[in-house]
Amino acid sequence: MGGCFSKPKPVELKIEVVLPEKERGKEELSASGKGSPRAYQGNGTARHFHAEERLPTTQPYPSPQDCVEATVCHVKDLENGQMREVELGWGKVLLVKDNGEFHALGHKCPHYGAPLVKGVLSRGRVRCPWHGACFNISTGDLEDFPGLDSLHKFQVKIEKEKVTVRASKQALQLQRRTKVMAKCISPSAGHSSSTNVLIVGAGAAGLVCAETLRQEGFSDRIVLCTLDRHLPYDRAKLSKSLDAQPEQLALRPKEFFRAYGIEMLTEAQVVTVDVRNKKAVFKDGFKLEYSKLLLAPGSSPKTLNCKGKDVENVFTIRTPEDANRVVRLARGRNAVVVGAGFLGMEVAAYLTEKAHSVSVVELEETPFRRFLGERVGRALMKMFENNRVKFYMQTEVLELRAQEGKLQEVVLKSSKVLRADVCVVGIGAVPATGFLRQSGIGLDSRGFIPVNKMMQTNVPGVFAAGDAVTFPLAWRNNRKVNIPHWQMAHAQGRVAAQNMLAQEAEINTVPYLWTAMFGKSLRYAGYGEGFDDVIIQGDLEELKFVAFYTKGDEVIAVASMNYDPIVSKVAEVLASGRAIRKREVETGDMSWLTGKGS
Repeated sequence: MGGCFSKPKPVELKIEVVLPEKERGKEELSASGKGSPRAYQGNGTARHFHAEERLPTTQPYPSPQDCVEATVCHVKDLENGQMREVELGWGKVLLVKDNGEFHALGHKCPHYGAPLVKGVLSRGRVRCPWHGACFNISTGDLEDFPGLDSLHKFQVKIEKEKVTVRASKQALQLQRRTKVMAKCISPSAGHSSSTNVLIVGAGAAGLVCAETLRQEGFSDRIVLCTLDRHLPYDRAKLSKSLDAQPEQLALRPKEFFRAYGIEMLTEAQVVTVDVRNKKAVFKDGFKLEYSKLLLAPGSSPKTLNCKGKDVENVFTIRTPEDANRVVRLARGRNAVVVGAGFLGMEVAAYLTEKAHSVSVVELEETPFRRFLGERVGRALMKMFENNRVKFYMQTEVLELRAQEGKLQEVVLKSSKVLRADVCVVGIGAVPATGFLRQSGIGLDSRGFIPVNKMMQTNVPGVFAAGDAVTFPLAWRNNRKVNIPHWQMAHAQGRVAAQNMLAQEAEINTVPYLWTAMFGKSLRYAGYGEGFDDVIIQGDLEELKFVAFYTKGDEVIAVASMNYDPIVSKVAEVLASGRAIRKREVETGDMSWLTGKGS
């Protein structure tokens, strides 16, 4: 699809870009773990970066023999607001024409390798069609998440109405650019009992906070501690890809942390925080003084509280080890999943090809009902049933029965007895903030840490981000919300870091999330809590649809399958500050969307 797009006309529902078959499987490959955040499908084969490539030091002034130059089109070949993939011989480049100017950038999203030409161009940035990351077209810089890296920006020359692009061969092949970062020059790094910045929790929020501090030139000591035994990894992928190994999931290699002086403490549990003396106390008695603190502890999965709850082979998916053990135990055996939310349904989908039988137990009458509504939930349920998944709805687990200590049966309140060799519990989570109870750091009645738009808690110098916080959501009238999603954690980690450096940044990202099941992706943007109507365009039966979630007269969220890039388009419209009215989506005429996200 390297050709120019013709100008979209405001025709009913004609804004989807259909992926050629060979492109279509690629995201699902990466979403189901054959690839990793650092391994795209280049030409259809997973390409892991080699150790020496892992910390790409692209020279700012590449030598002439490292450069390649090609004339790629005539200035009139592209209209304003158009994007096109062009070939330079050593790799492709995304060519963008915006306000009469040409820009050339990396053509794949560094997160999972999505083709950005199929994304959305608006307000000087391009938004990924798969997961919503945004890149500035003038600099290539990552401006909204998920993912950690930016795009390379290439030189464009216009001579005699011809557009020529010049690029470094190395940059063309790497397809990602890690922003320039400061190194740590603190003499106390590595051994003293005080640090400038302490980050508790090494998920997306903690890692992005540390990286942002270094990107902004901060060169003092940073300590990042985690309960996990692994360096930061792509936890969002665990339930979609239970076989994935820790090294496949790693967000950054070990060398990265060494190179930029981000000290990792693994299997390190903070048990109390003394805010008066600015000290964190660890389980082993070690005390660490800090001057700035980020709390990003995430959440703890809820467990079953029924008879037999301690039998063996019952899991919550929290670590790669949990996920790997579930797959091993499920092979050719009977698996029961409790909870039909995102985690449970992703696990159930993944296990269908491995297990002899997969059963899902859920209290609601349809999966995802609270989140996606009755009709979408039912359509997804049908897709699962077509893949041999059995549902036991409007009931819960009464008892887990074991033989010789190992799970054998799951007994439901409906008195049904399910054979089970392994059980995965996905019934929600609670914020992992118990260690803060006596600290003076404010918690709400559910254990969440309330923060303001700058990610500040009630204690000066103490910030919080990620799944454990509630924060004011700007485009829903600053309603205090908890949004436990991967992209949001990245964004909050960045804002926290900026405010540690007194930059007065505020959180204003539009929530974006996705799920992958049976090689199909569902994308979602907005905040749909409290929706009172769902307007569906397209074909639910065929799983080719877009669903708009409305409250009163306003669209508050959107979900789609096989309808790219509509969710990214809606996210861009919402990010621009424009409200979308219910009547605009009721007619089926999407012409309001095919503008530039006014």
